[in-house]
Amino acid sequence: MPPRSTPRRIPAALLWLVMAALVLSAGLPSPARAQLNLRIGSGGAFQPMPIAVADFSGDPSLGPMVSGIVTNNLKRSGYFVPVEKARFPEQPGFDAVPNFAAWKETGAQGLVTGRVTRDGSGQLRTEFRLWDVGSGQQMIGQQYAGEPSNARRMGHLLSDAVYTKITGLGPYFDSRIAFVDESGAKENRRKRLAIMDQDGANVRYLTSGDAAIVAPRYSPATQDITYMSQTTGQQPRVQVINLQTGSRQVIPTQAEMSTSPRFAPDGRRLVMSDQDGGNASIYVMDLGSKAQTRLTNANAIDTSPSFSPDGREIVFESDRGGQQQIYVMGADGSNPRRISFGDGAASQPAWSPRGDYIAFTRQRKGSFAICIMKPDGSGERVLTEGFHNEGPTWAPNGQYVLFFRDPGGQAGGKLYMVDVTGKVEQPVPTPSYASDPTWSPLIEARR
Repeated sequence: MPPRSTPRRIPAALLWLVMAALVLSAGLPSPARAQLNLRIGSGGAFQPMPIAVADFSGDPSLGPMVSGIVTNNLKRSGYFVPVEKARFPEQPGFDAVPNFAAWKETGAQGLVTGRVTRDGSGQLRTEFRLWDVGSGQQMIGQQYAGEPSNARRMGHLLSDAVYTKITGLGPYFDSRIAFVDESGAKENRRKRLAIMDQDGANVRYLTSGDAAIVAPRYSPATQDITYMSQTTGQQPRVQVINLQTGSRQVIPTQAEMSTSPRFAPDGRRLVMSDQDGGNASIYVMDLGSKAQTRLTNANAIDTSPSFSPDGREIVFESDRGGQQQIYVMGADGSNPRRISFGDGAASQPAWSPRGDYIAFTRQRKGSFAICIMKPDGSGERVLTEGFHNEGPTWAPNGQYVLFFRDPGGQAGGKLYMVDVTGKVEQPVPTPSYASDPTWSPLIEARR
């Protein structure tokens, strides 16, 4: 058989990482069709899949770190149960065929093996194989090359490869979360814009806390985040920060106050709510020319707009019917129609990147629920409900909704994610209290 392929080197200024198919050495089983798969749905019983992730060989410090990231990611997805290392029957060599009979005894259905090495120039190469324990066949093999400082990201990309191969869902581990970090007494919280990897690592603060930050939102297409910034005694201002350069711009408007900014799918426009007097209307602004176009003109408070992923429609909340509910209209403001019904108010809509659902907050009977429904308003389902849940935002694969939960009292909010079946709910670690999360697109897709 052909020798294993060597990962190409790409200049760091363009892209630090390359993924290549792993051509197997002689004597190993050929890649198989995907016999190993996990059925995930909203109905019936669901059992996470047992999977074993062996310590990666090679570099004694980075190998176990990368395999640990894979284990943690798969576990936090809620769709996998990693087999405890104490039950491993062997430490499989990367170039050897695992003892599948022994691995079956552990209950593992899948097995991940890998190796992390450095070449003569110090570059890192991470290789892995995903095995179907039942059939004894390799399902996938890949390799990644890059700087050692990017070892954690290699772990996330590897996790995505395993996750997508088994579940059939899109990747999401190679992404980041921006949120409002809250510290100090509840009546005088310091609210800074922070960013971190989706698993809570590599926290970085983008603002100092001199001004309170509210409602950050990632651009789907550029390295930008828009948010509202408010200094004591002044009206909130919409701003945009570029994550590559750190440059910021204040978005000029003629309104008394602008709120709820979100990017259009192309990243070149913002849709927001401008308040004048007792009413608020939806506007779209071209970020190049700063020209604004008014989309709604009702005697109401229209706010929290969110584009559909194809850019053809906008979902928003409005009290034009007497209570905050969810409406959808054309991207030009045409044909507005109500899509949320039932008990309680509905607010904070967010369109899934897959286009199949709209997530929103429903307030009823003293509780707040994170819900989803189809874009026509049908199929509404509660994913999670409690004292105070707010601020839904979608994972890049459209399978999970991130939100913040405030238990009340002097405690502050914490971040959680729940899948679209409502069967998986996980806390998302943050350094302190947190609110207003926004989930980035895949990092690779934005380079």
